[in-house]
Amino acid sequence: MRALVYHGPGSKAWEEVPKPVIQADTDAIVRVDAVTICGTDLHILKGDVPAVTDGRILGHEAVGTVDEVGAGVKNIKVGDKVLVSCITACGSCRFCREGRYGQCLGGGGWILGHKIDGTQAEYVRVPFADTSTHAAPAGVADEDLLMLADILPTGYEVGVLNGMIRPGDVVAVVGAGPIGLSAIMGARLFSPAHVVAIDMAQSRLEAAKHFGADVVVNNGHEDALAAVQSITDGLGADVAIEAVGVPATFELCTALIRPGGRVANIGVHGEAATLHLEELWIKDITITTGLVDTYSTPTLLKLVAGGQVDAGKFVTHHFELDQFMEAYDVFSRAADTGALKVVVSRAG
Repeated sequence: MRALVYHGPGSKAWEEVPKPVIQADTDAIVRVDAVTICGTDLHILKGDVPAVTDGRILGHEAVGTVDEVGAGVKNIKVGDKVLVSCITACGSCRFCREGRYGQCLGGGGWILGHKIDGTQAEYVRVPFADTSTHAAPAGVADEDLLMLADILPTGYEVGVLNGMIRPGDVVAVVGAGPIGLSAIMGARLFSPAHVVAIDMAQSRLEAAKHFGADVVVNNGHEDALAAVQSITDGLGADVAIEAVGVPATFELCTALIRPGGRVANIGVHGEAATLHLEELWIKDITITTGLVDTYSTPTLLKLVAGGQVDAGKFVTHHFELDQFMEAYDVFSRAADTGALKVVVSRAG
């Protein structure tokens, strides 16, 4: 089969590799029907995730058809259409029992495209298949379902729920890429007074309007702090969500927040950010971080299947598997191409 293989910082290739095989009786082999590229994959290619080594197949999101199952798999069978979650869950360790699947101690967590070969391939081995896949609801398109593998639960759990958004809040989302847009979409479910999207790419700010932001700020040309203060009587945002993963955006979030407010960090950080405790300690600020656990996926599946969340709005570009290198080029130049999420599908 062919797959997108990482060969060190800045280097990747679409090349021939062995098809995965069952290694444990709880494994499934899934034929990949649709897959996407995550901002985390770009962080890996920049060298920000040193645990990813030369030869690793990238990717942690997919919708596919079960091709083979181990003897211990009970909930899915060959031929089933499934969502492959970005988080793998053993289902029995301390953290899995608490619903904190991202911290799985039993061999799961974020492993696909990180510690084991991932989904950007024609086939993928999914460990703990019973607890790491979800049955595809009838009537939901593959590309809509694909958005539930990572970005929607990430924005919802690590941004919206960690940020404890409440009706009437002013929410500032720093970074209007796919994760930021997911946070904006999720925030609207809680009736905030204002959602402010902050980014330096005008195309992404235009997208943010369609996802529910009612104020947009281009912080390449405008003062984001002044913009937020102008709609909060100088107090600052109730919730600030960091959705980029660079020091400047994290530090901006801590400047935007009001006393007693919450900063929810989603971004994947590859270098140190300054935490100004000398200013923050007296303001009763809560700062949360987190890797998505995907405990919200069943809820989001219901919302998408019921038409309450339009997951397909994220998809801007379509490719076939043998166009993976082109797909990466378009996604990595999002400011120029307008890419939000690219969907790479099996031909036919």
